[in-house]
Amino acid sequence: MIAGMITEKGLIQRFSWSSRMEHWVQMLSFVALAITGLVQRYDGAWISEKLISGMSGIEVVRDIHRVFATAMMVAVVYHFGAALYRKIVLDRPRVMVPSKADARAVSGSVKYLIGRADAPPPQGRFTWEEKVEYWAFVWGTVVMVISGFLLWNPIATTNIFPGEWVPTAKVIHSGEATLAVLAIIVWHIYHVHIAHFNKSMFTGQMTRHEMEEFHPLELASIDANEYPTPPLEERRRRMRRFVPVYSFM
Repeated sequence: MIAGMITEKGLIQRFSWSSRMEHWVQMLSFVALAITGLVQRYDGAWISEKLISGMSGIEVVRDIHRVFATAMMVAVVYHFGAALYRKIVLDRPRVMVPSKADARAVSGSVKYLIGRADAPPPQGRFTWEEKVEYWAFVWGTVVMVISGFLLWNPIATTNIFPGEWVPTAKVIHSGEATLAVLAIIVWHIYHVHIAHFNKSMFTGQMTRHEMEEFHPLELASIDANEYPTPPLEERRRRMRRFVPVYSFM
């Protein structure tokens, strides 16, 4: 079911099945990468020694890390294609691109938190908090992929770049990884699991009451049918344009 549709039970379809599967791949990959990466950075800690031993040694830990790094990159490539599909084929707006409305939402949120506003600002499909996390993930993924490739292929790296690039990549990769783990613990877990347990990424759906509270602007767009699904023939025509564009990019 396409996101934005209303189910027979009156629930709002927030995420499609493919989006939820992508999230599972990214979530499991991130956890595996965090564990196998941190035990290498803090290899002298007792818990790291226990985990490395439990995974049959440091070489196996590195192999596991690379497998899940590959899975994460595949998920990112798929995510890019899915975003392109929503824009070209379904003609959905670029909801993750920051806008002036987000700047106003940040100001409104601050006023609400310090008691100068009676309610938080109304927001659309994704809140400014979600956009901050999303673009931090995008930036972090770019940094991790580049530095990870340099570390994965140190000989090829030093054949092209000065030898200092390898230890520099190690520092960047390690620091960004630690920052990403802390961001997930402090930002994502708080907003998604503590402040309000948002289970829509697992069920794919939200109640109308939840939409009214957290995404009222998107609910208004759904009720007004502002973004209807194009007819089948039109989608097929757009697919003929989407496939070569995505394949080329």
